[in-house]
Amino acid sequence: MAETHKKPHVIFIPFPLQGHVIPAVHLAIKLASQGFTITFINTQAIHHQTSNAQPSSEPDIFAKVRESGLDIRYTTVSDGLPIGFDRSLNFDQFTAALLHVFSAHVDEVVGQIVKSDDSIRCLIADTFFVWPSKIAKKFGLLYVSFWTEPALVFSLYYHMDLLMINGHFACQDCREDTIDYIPGVKAIEPKDMVSYLQETDTTSISHQLIFKAFNDARNADFLLCNTVQELEVETLSALQAKMPCYAIGPIFPNGFTKSFVATSLWSESDCTQWLDKKPHGSVLYVSFGSFAHVAKRDLVEIAKGLSLSKVSFVWVLRPDIVSSDDADPLPGGFEEEVADRAMIIPWCSQRAVLAHPAIGGFLTHCGWNSVLESIWCQVPLLSLPLQTDQFTNRKLVVDDWKIGFNLSDGKFVTKEEVSYNVKRLMSGKSEDGFRNTIKEMKKTLENALSCNGSSEINMARFVKDLRTKISEKMKPVDRSACTGSQNH
Repeated sequence: MAETHKKPHVIFIPFPLQGHVIPAVHLAIKLASQGFTITFINTQAIHHQTSNAQPSSEPDIFAKVRESGLDIRYTTVSDGLPIGFDRSLNFDQFTAALLHVFSAHVDEVVGQIVKSDDSIRCLIADTFFVWPSKIAKKFGLLYVSFWTEPALVFSLYYHMDLLMINGHFACQDCREDTIDYIPGVKAIEPKDMVSYLQETDTTSISHQLIFKAFNDARNADFLLCNTVQELEVETLSALQAKMPCYAIGPIFPNGFTKSFVATSLWSESDCTQWLDKKPHGSVLYVSFGSFAHVAKRDLVEIAKGLSLSKVSFVWVLRPDIVSSDDADPLPGGFEEEVADRAMIIPWCSQRAVLAHPAIGGFLTHCGWNSVLESIWCQVPLLSLPLQTDQFTNRKLVVDDWKIGFNLSDGKFVTKEEVSYNVKRLMSGKSEDGFRNTIKEMKKTLENALSCNGSSEINMARFVKDLRTKISEKMKPVDRSACTGSQNH
């Protein structure tokens, strides 16, 4: 009987890229505040990079959160590669480790936790992992798949079979006409699909991972999406007909700009004092996220275009933005040219910068976290998608929601169009239309997170449904599988 009074214990494993870890951390905190015990498992490599970026931070990233009474434990697991291995430069090897090796390490750690604590009831893991349903089944756990991108992108991946049958994917001579047969998805052009679904060679290591991950996701007991019901009504309804799916976004830290958990992989520069001296809405924020790479040729044209535009800007230039073996990708003399109106930094707290009143526009790769944060701060977007879901996110931002426009309409970026479009975004005229639309979208996000909003209702419904399913599984669980997990 004592066991029924224990808080249900959830193991949470985010995908080891910063754009996935950040919403996972804030979802873990939200679930802990709903009465769950959470064990959060980062890879050793992510933990190492985070610790190096914030040398003064606690080794346990949730230490401060626990002081507020939340029960979040923290541990790490190897992804199968040495900690110092350059995952950015050798992405295929990193993907291969996640596909073939990581699950053995996860199996061992989950086995140890389950053996030491009989209140473990559930595994939450990123949808892009290939193993969660198998490991959950092995240890008698429920599996919650956590999706950190729009529901539209999930739906495209989920229906890869339809794209294949209709000749839009995984064929040598794919159709180029409009795709209008995916349940819950309005007509979409092939060029607006996820980059992996536009490629003709589907034998790559990334494709192998995607195929396996989405086969595995079909076995999830629940799907949590970092999106908002009102933004993707039809897509979510169609998905809900396939599996229990809950839109609970946007997942932000309480207070938006302040987080008590270290998630940054690079040391953050503080732009506040510099921005404080700039007029309201006069500064362009430029960032291509934590992972995507920009071709050297495009980066040089963007730099020259920013110089030509005469607009003030903050540019986050990650050390590996072109490649981690190209330490100085900017054109010669550029930094001197723009010194009086630019701040070029390796990393920053993006939410804090976007929330600053001096920021008037965002030149972005259209990563999903960036899109949601920009809407929240009512900053219109200039879109340069680079990979994966960013092409589909661009469609939502530019074509559907009309809260920004494209940096370039050609295959290559030119300095002339960069200068023209930056000035167009930052001049009051075009901005007004975007600002009104983005203001309405901000209201939609705020309403979703309010007491009776869709995301709060969906979160409460998920917690209730999860607790119900846990209590159904409270019959004695066979833990004999655990003993085999130690023998790798």
